[in-house]
Amino acid sequence: MFGALRLPHTILFGGGQRHVIGAAAARIGTRTLVCTDSRLAQLDVFADLLKDLAAHGVEARVYDRTIADLPIESITECVASVGDFKPDSIIGIGGGSCIDMAKVVSVLLTHGGEVSAYYGEFAVPGPVLPLIAVPTTAGTGSEVTPVAVILDSGRGTKIGIASPYIIPHMAVCDPELTMTCPKGLTACSGADALAHAVEGFTSKTRTPEPMLTEQHVFIGKNLLSDHFAKLAVVNVFRYLARACTDGSDVEAREGLMLASLAAGCAFGTSGTAAAHALQYPVGNLTHTSHGDGVGALLPFVMQFNRSANPEAFAELADVVGLGDAGMSVDQRSQLFIDEVATLFAAIGIPRSLAALGLGAGHEQDVAAGALKAERLVKNNPRPLDLAAMLNITQAAFAGERAALRDL
Repeated sequence: MFGALRLPHTILFGGGQRHVIGAAAARIGTRTLVCTDSRLAQLDVFADLLKDLAAHGVEARVYDRTIADLPIESITECVASVGDFKPDSIIGIGGGSCIDMAKVVSVLLTHGGEVSAYYGEFAVPGPVLPLIAVPTTAGTGSEVTPVAVILDSGRGTKIGIASPYIIPHMAVCDPELTMTCPKGLTACSGADALAHAVEGFTSKTRTPEPMLTEQHVFIGKNLLSDHFAKLAVVNVFRYLARACTDGSDVEAREGLMLASLAAGCAFGTSGTAAAHALQYPVGNLTHTSHGDGVGALLPFVMQFNRSANPEAFAELADVVGLGDAGMSVDQRSQLFIDEVATLFAAIGIPRSLAALGLGAGHEQDVAAGALKAERLVKNNPRPLDLAAMLNITQAAFAGERAALRDL
């Protein structure tokens, strides 16, 4: 038996928990930088956060120009806007890009240099400014993970910064902040959470050598990450369609945010795999949301990976109540993959890369680009080379999962 987890110092979950942020920031210091986006900055809930900080004697500097996909230029602009403010902490409130902004800015304010100096794994040399992460969507799990993904415009691709040092000090997960998420955002965020959980649970199992966690940020499938992954899968199946149908369903919103949090706890240690690797070039070419991209890709990646560990997919079928005791492992594993595809179709996730907007003739570019995400490729349970990536991409473009069943 072997397990490992890397998590924040404190995780708070539940309605109204955002009201602790002022007191929590005051325990760290008297100045905080708040990273958010222009939409959230106009809401009453954001004004209430600033009042809470002020009431606890914390001076706040606000950067509210975070944009989706986090282009490197916006990070540089945020750092420049801080000037001589010298914050004691950083609060990231919003979707995954706002929290990732806070992570990268904490690195630059602490250690200096260019963003590109920290690409890859373990490049952050030491602790950073304490982060308080406050998600307002239920999908990325960034509030508990050691990774930030940015868009390097010069290279034309998304790149990850992965280091245990950028795990937030505190994660405050308040489902009330997700109540106004529109159906499309709820759907793609939930698809992202399920992709995190499934890829974490089915990722490559490594030999549990004592130095494993020192040599890899993401260590693959293990006992402890599996626990959180299964919780996430159960809750996505139970609550995602409900939240998409009725955004005012409080129980569904709570269950979905718990799924996102649990999925983050899982993949923050285990890591993700081919669906996320392929989404990098797909997102660059289509300019579509990350959740729609991984959601469109996940059933095809699962189909390709099923032969490497059918027992894992069958176990996920069991935990969500699919199939029966008389079904074989192969039947239950296939049933789970089919049900994920059915769920995603029901909530409006594109069923193919063509439906997502990828133009014909880009399959080779996508396959080659995905192989550059080495931390994800090495985590896939089935070996990946250009031919394998191309097989997945071509099947996903055409929307033909059956083409991958016998590969």
